[in-house]
Amino acid sequence: MQDLAFVFAGFFVGFVVALTGVGGGSLMTPLLIFGFGIVPNVAVGTDLLFAAGTKAGGTLQFARRRLVPWRVVGQLSLGSIPAALATLYVLHRIGPAEPAVQRAITLTLGVAVLLTAAATFYKATLGHARQRQAAPPPADANPTQARHWALPIALGAVLGALVTLTSVGAGAVGVAVLLLLYPLLPLPRIVAADIAYAMPLTLVAGLGHAAIGSIDWPLLGLLLAGSLPGIWLGARLTERAPQRLLRSILSLLLAYAGSKLVLA
Repeated sequence: MQDLAFVFAGFFVGFVVALTGVGGGSLMTPLLIFGFGIVPNVAVGTDLLFAAGTKAGGTLQFARRRLVPWRVVGQLSLGSIPAALATLYVLHRIGPAEPAVQRAITLTLGVAVLLTAAATFYKATLGHARQRQAAPPPADANPTQARHWALPIALGAVLGALVTLTSVGAGAVGVAVLLLLYPLLPLPRIVAADIAYAMPLTLVAGLGHAAIGSIDWPLLGLLLAGSLPGIWLGARLTERAPQRLLRSILSLLLAYAGSKLVLA
């Protein structure tokens, strides 16, 4: 019966991610911790490889449509991958099962989920209005040129550490960072960049967690088995769904989950 519940959890998260574009870590990791009693480090590690599998398919689809700005992906990865490796080294040295580490993961996860809730709410309310009011870019502007060359590396490092520690941050928070760094990049390419840079990041972080024993492999298989049909169904319904309403409701749910994690 519990195996079926894990499959349904994967289906639910895959469906919501495909329907709204919100990162799966902000949903899956709190669900595993509070809904199923999985310890935080195993929930994070398992969700990272779960995310790597789903984002690989998304990256392939965007690459086929030539929407991935690989220069942007490379700039963010220069910061995120080394930061992920450094975070994994610290976790390995301290021990991921230590109570202090578990508490740090839970607290940081709560903050990351709250940030995701805020970004999701902004996107559902003010984001559409700002996008309509935006002035057209100059004809000679390079949309993949960041405001400053060091910003993508620095913010990529912050995201890399955040994702490795919590499995959250590569979705709505990543999109918010990309919108800040590359204001001239069209929204479909922003989404493509977010998914494409998050794929190697979650894979590296997930494999690192596997090396220190923070992966539940049978659980990972059950989650992936449920997520694939969920993603398929959500993608088919995304154009008909009331996006602003769904994201507003989802932001409230994420705010509740994040608050519960911070206060746990």
